[in-house]
Amino acid sequence: MAKIVPFKAVRPTRDKVCLVTCRSYDEYSAAELAAQLDFNPLSFLHILKPAYTNQETVSFEKRYRQVHQKYQEFKNEIILVKDKKPAIYIHKIITKTHSFTGLIVGTSVEDYRNNIIKKHEDILAFRVKLLKDYMKYSEFNTEPVLMTYPDNKTIENWIFNCTQKLADFEFSTTEKEIHYLWKIEDSLEIDWLQNIFAKTESLYIADGHHRTEALKLLSEENENPENAAKDYILSYLISENNVKIYEFNRLIKDLNGYSKEDFIKELNKNFIIENKHQQPFKPAEKHQFGMYLDNEFYSLILRKENAFFNTALDSLDTQILYKKVLLPLLAIKDLRNDERIEYVSGKQSVLEVKHKIDQGEFEIGFILFPSNIGEIKALADAHLIMPPKSTYIEPKFRSGLVIYEL
Repeated sequence: MAKIVPFKAVRPTRDKVCLVTCRSYDEYSAAELAAQLDFNPLSFLHILKPAYTNQETVSFEKRYRQVHQKYQEFKNEIILVKDKKPAIYIHKIITKTHSFTGLIVGTSVEDYRNNIIKKHEDILAFRVKLLKDYMKYSEFNTEPVLMTYPDNKTIENWIFNCTQKLADFEFSTTEKEIHYLWKIEDSLEIDWLQNIFAKTESLYIADGHHRTEALKLLSEENENPENAAKDYILSYLISENNVKIYEFNRLIKDLNGYSKEDFIKELNKNFIIENKHQQPFKPAEKHQFGMYLDNEFYSLILRKENAFFNTALDSLDTQILYKKVLLPLLAIKDLRNDERIEYVSGKQSVLEVKHKIDQGEFEIGFILFPSNIGEIKALADAHLIMPPKSTYIEPKFRSGLVIYEL
């Protein structure tokens, strides 16, 4: 039931790929961004931020048209070249700790409308509009939506065989990642893969909800029915067992007027509390939480009498923490916008939580056990939405590696 299509990607030339591709724009600090733009004239960041040398204030539309213009310059200079035949692409990423392999394809906007492509996160309307306008005027997309499909031994074996051949691209990054890309343009192989995915009931968005919704709006605004490009979403399809999900830990600036002793007394109504003193602590299972307060770590285990849930959302650890602690005790109502709460990715050491609190800006931190793909699917199947900042999901992609023209 899931439709995938090949496409003619625009890609850097083989000799320039390691200089062109870059991390997502907002992952760079101001100093890193300046260094890249000053010293690497081939970086895709020059396309993403074309007004770097002329910091005038311009409208969004004008800025996005400048992105398109700079993109065209990269093509004219043969830094970027469009493939001659439609293809699907196998992309392998090896990080310090994990290896990810998936398929870069077009997926159907119509499948998203019909809930064959399923979501589990809420979206912000203003952000969707910005992304939609950005892609409308720049006329390309280079950040695939990460989607998972059910583990499939047939696809796994096919990918393994394809990746035994010499890759079209092989390069390393300054983050010590190794990237490989294989182009599959044989029509029989593409038809075979399309038939397999046609038997797949659902795809699940892991990362890229705003981009998917923006592409749906862009498709609905399409005034040229002959332009089918806007009917598809640049996607990276990865098997469920290959995705890596981290938690987002919570930092809170104050105890909402509670003393330490009174706060712990309130927590004790819903949790079994164990003081770990100076021993750094991370939860080892669902419904267990870590807490750092006043130079000490604690283990919090949800009491069994409180562990009855009506929905998949109710059983989610981020929701339990919100309903039992953040909202009633600390008065954190808006997890996305409240200035008293900040988040630390579970990729970072638990000592980062300790460090930030010890510096004095925050008073308390909560350390969570990461969600799993089963929880994400259960929420999506039930049309439920995860609380904000519930998951940090890998792999992450480099801009400028594979570009889908709109």
